[in-house]
Amino acid sequence: MSADNRIIRVIKGRRPKVVVIGGGTGLPVIVKSLHEQNADVTAIVTVADDGGSSGIIRDYINVVPPGDIRNVLAALSDLPSLYLDIFQYRFNSKDAFFAGHAIGNLIIAALSEMKGGIFDAVQQLSQMLKVDGHVYPASNTPLTLNAEFTDGTTLSGEAEITGAGKHIQRVFVTESDLNAKEPPQAVNQVIDAIMNADVVVLGPGSLFTSILPNLMISNLGDAVKATKAEIIYIVNIMTQKGETEHFTDADHVRVLNRHLGEDFVDTVLVNIAPVPSDYLDHQKYDEYLVPVEHDYQGLRDLGCRVISADFLQLRNHGVFHDGDKVATEILNLAFQVGTMKKRRY
Repeated sequence: MSADNRIIRVIKGRRPKVVVIGGGTGLPVIVKSLHEQNADVTAIVTVADDGGSSGIIRDYINVVPPGDIRNVLAALSDLPSLYLDIFQYRFNSKDAFFAGHAIGNLIIAALSEMKGGIFDAVQQLSQMLKVDGHVYPASNTPLTLNAEFTDGTTLSGEAEITGAGKHIQRVFVTESDLNAKEPPQAVNQVIDAIMNADVVVLGPGSLFTSILPNLMISNLGDAVKATKAEIIYIVNIMTQKGETEHFTDADHVRVLNRHLGEDFVDTVLVNIAPVPSDYLDHQKYDEYLVPVEHDYQGLRDLGCRVISADFLQLRNHGVFHDGDKVATEILNLAFQVGTMKKRRY
């Protein structure tokens, strides 16, 4: 849908302000659909990824991993598709240096060096890509994800954590620069966006490695608890190996609440469409296990409003959220709360 043909939806003369917090492949899908339905979108993207092209770049130069940020920039861009195809192009050359790298990742890494940090680099690139909305790295510096397991052991690094085969008790983030003297912090623009939002959306994405790394930045997590915006959690459709085996939807929310020390999630979006047992390619999507089971009473006990619907999209033998359907529900909630922000006590 082009910028000129978007659905025009406004709250008291303005577009609804939606902040989406997360990372991974699900984030740009939701962000793109919100953009096409005329939301004023701010995406706050995790900077603790250590895999793929992003991880390789991070190993060579001390920059925030750019992959998730690149995909969200493309999702919010109003440039013609040809330019975005070039930005998103990933080399398939056998050359050891370029193989597997996306051009956009290299541009983000270069701008980060030029601007002295990822935040200013992304704002400059947002102008170049004609981004409608805002893309904010959760931190201006690279972060390391750490996990404590139920057996008392700890590990650092997303790949190591999910590959450990253990049950995660909690996660936390630290500065990747071992010489850093201050704990990780989000910049003021991130905090302002959360405080001024109509709704704040968590996910969809990996609970421990895409969503919680953002909330574990202390001032960002505090802002999510303090904002008068509606807090919406998009429950994953499938459980995930190394993270959420045997989790119900209520278990996801319990983990979020435990990490922030209070019941802060207001609304959950739950998919109820069945996943065909023979559809998912478990070799291609080897991290996905089984559909998340529903515990509606558990969610209600946690003070959550539950919106259950067919949010399922099947494509390429993978299981995904239907971005358009999810965005519609998010905006319906934004209109409900946009004219009268709730009070938190």
